[in-house]
Amino acid sequence: MQKPVNPWLIAVSVMFATFMEVLDTTVVNVSLPHIAGSLSASIDEATWALTSYLVANAIILPMTGWLASMFGRKRLLMLSVVGFTVSSFLCGLAPTLGTLIVFRVLQGATGGALQPLSQAVLLEAFPPQDRGKAMGFWGLGIVVAPILGPVLGGWLTDTYSWRWVFYINIPVGIASIVMTKLYIFDPPYLRTESRRVDYWGIGMLTVGIGALQIVLDKGQQEDWFSSTLITSLAIVSAVTLVALVVHELTTDEPIVDLRVFKARSYAVGVFLMTVVGFVLYGSMVLLPVMLQTLLGYPPLQAGIAMAPRGIGAFIMMPVVGLMTGRFDPRKLLTIGLVVGGASLLWLANLNLQAGYWDIFWPQLIQGVGMSLLFVPLTTVAMDPIPREKMGYATSLFNLMRNIGGSVGIAVTGTMLVRNQQSTTSMLGTNITAYDPASQAMLAELRAAFMAAGNDLATATDRAYAALFGLLQRQASMVSFVGLFQLLGVLFLALIPLVLIMKRPKRGGAPVGAH
Repeated sequence: MQKPVNPWLIAVSVMFATFMEVLDTTVVNVSLPHIAGSLSASIDEATWALTSYLVANAIILPMTGWLASMFGRKRLLMLSVVGFTVSSFLCGLAPTLGTLIVFRVLQGATGGALQPLSQAVLLEAFPPQDRGKAMGFWGLGIVVAPILGPVLGGWLTDTYSWRWVFYINIPVGIASIVMTKLYIFDPPYLRTESRRVDYWGIGMLTVGIGALQIVLDKGQQEDWFSSTLITSLAIVSAVTLVALVVHELTTDEPIVDLRVFKARSYAVGVFLMTVVGFVLYGSMVLLPVMLQTLLGYPPLQAGIAMAPRGIGAFIMMPVVGLMTGRFDPRKLLTIGLVVGGASLLWLANLNLQAGYWDIFWPQLIQGVGMSLLFVPLTTVAMDPIPREKMGYATSLFNLMRNIGGSVGIAVTGTMLVRNQQSTTSMLGTNITAYDPASQAMLAELRAAFMAAGNDLATATDRAYAALFGLLQRQASMVSFVGLFQLLGVLFLALIPLVLIMKRPKRGGAPVGAH
């Protein structure tokens, strides 16, 4: 007879794995220039080290429930952590970019199951009334890791080498392996099943999700549908994913069980989580770019300036976990949408004279809002799912959050570039020989350059260039502000959807993982 295990030991065990995997989605970003230089590659070529990881990760994510039923949950979790740790070590040793990309594919594939497995294990380990606390603890890794990633990656790269970005996973992985072995067990109802393999489902899932992830990751770089590659991949992805949905709804043993979407609260919750991923990752990419390109922050300082969001989330996640068990989670979710939207509208008031504290406070509040969103949303969405289907549900839940994040990064990046161009053109129409303010500014700049020792012709040329530079900076700031406004309004527009969700039941038996 298996002895009962303290659920908080289980929580710590899966937290190690989750934090390690989520951290790796962002920690490598700041190291790309160093990786490219060290491995004799261009920055564009080096970005495949990111894309390959994300593609492999996205393909495995929705398969997790099926894989757990095939191999057993504990065995799959152990294999995933071991594989992720070993592939991290191999990434650190990689002598060429090609081998690094191969090892990153392995790392993404073995890490893909960690998030949904960890979430499912936690939802089972705690009784329903305590699930909010569990999700609050687990959410620390999901929210804090992407924010800590650029800071940790920048520090390790500057202090040691880009290879330590991967080596840092080894001690965490070993701790996770030991604790998983000691404290996590498969529940009695979960037995490994000998079942027919849905080869068509696996094939369509791999092609469809893989193509979609490449389109989202490389679209802006390739100028979207002006590229034959991106257009072809987008068509392949759309056709394959539609065929996958039809196939999975008609087959007896699907690799991705889409029938979980019959639960209204779950279906609405997945949509909300997709949009939360869109806004969270979209704003998380915008802010450091703005800090570095417009406000003159070095990369590491920009990463540190992003920390208040993580601080707010770190403080509030456990508090929200406790509150979820005492109040209707839908009310907390509504407050979270209001706070998150308000913090983004606050960021939309920034200008080129913004100081550190102007950035600190809205981010801190945003971290609080994310906590109020993440924990109640997970609790409400997963409540109607039967324990046998929990693995499939958590897999799709995490997949859609990741896809939402990828779409958010792609859309905000594209809109930023195009808004900068259109705003520059629009503002430029006001700078003419007949505008007194423009002529006064041009005269001041010319005088300044002449005072620095330039002749009249050179000073005039440089004055025009400086004036255009000022125009571009203002156009960029207007573009950033407009996107923050859009993301904030998007959050507030989601509030009516919370009314569609059902209030979670209280009490009852613990919910299962698969």
